[in-house]
Amino acid sequence: MIPTLFGITVVAFLIIHLAPGDPAAMKARAAEGAAESISEEALQKTRELYGLDKPLHVQYGLWIKRIVQLDFGQSIKFNRPVWDVLKERIPVSMKLALTSLFFAYVISIPLGIYSASHQYSRLDRTVTLLLFVLYSLPGFWVATMLIVFMGGGDFLDIFPVFGLSSVGAEQWGYWDRFWDAAWHLVLPIFCMTYASLAVLSRYMRTAMLEVIRQDYITTARAKGLSERVVIYKHALRNSLIPIVTLLSGIFPALLGGSIIIESIFTIPGMGKLAWEAILARDYPVIMGELTIVSFLTLFGILISDILYSVVDPRIAYERKSK
Repeated sequence: MIPTLFGITVVAFLIIHLAPGDPAAMKARAAEGAAESISEEALQKTRELYGLDKPLHVQYGLWIKRIVQLDFGQSIKFNRPVWDVLKERIPVSMKLALTSLFFAYVISIPLGIYSASHQYSRLDRTVTLLLFVLYSLPGFWVATMLIVFMGGGDFLDIFPVFGLSSVGAEQWGYWDRFWDAAWHLVLPIFCMTYASLAVLSRYMRTAMLEVIRQDYITTARAKGLSERVVIYKHALRNSLIPIVTLLSGIFPALLGGSIIIESIFTIPGMGKLAWEAILARDYPVIMGELTIVSFLTLFGILISDILYSVVDPRIAYERKSK
């Protein structure tokens, strides 16, 4: 994980510095009230303040030194420590990611099992068609249609479409605040869940179909076991391996935030933060968020490898000779 993470940060550091735009000029222009002309002295002082006047390899070395000390540096746009900015946004994206992941797995696993055990049935064909249609729809279009039809656009006004709570909700009781926050999450959660749900359910269906054609499943049926016992006791556990593998990539991607969905629904999460940082060429914030998401991705892969042996005891990575 360590050399992989190091390689990711090197490539990312070089790429973001190749992007057009001078963060020092943007910061100085904002400080001087968006003046047309900026003095060279102001630019130089801004570059010195954020270490932008040093060569790239020196900047990267200083950044690595700070990361070892768990210091992500100072944000150029927000003029605050990057870690303080991330701490405000991570819980928001974590809430969205965990909720979306929960619904995606809770719905996709039973759906995949039913589709596999009732292959080519009318319901299986209908579900397959519906899921492929959902997967093909772009997120920004779905979000826009939901706002138009259900968020007070030209038709119904059922769900709120801005932020995570209503104005003045902090003065309400606990349960009122809870239901208000849940109501605000309905549309964003749906937009973040439907694509993952479609993918997971198809993988679950394919894995289950492969497992139930194995000889040991035929043997279990020959013993007279009920189809429910065969599916849920003997076949389900082995068919979960692809789903466990996908978990390592889906959760970090969701935690990194959805730039489009969070921007459309005005949600102050990691995705919206990344968009703001990119527009402002806020290198410390971009690198800080990328490092966290990359680490979570690599850590998720490690957890998936460990869970393989939990899902299927036949998988063993090391055996001690007796």
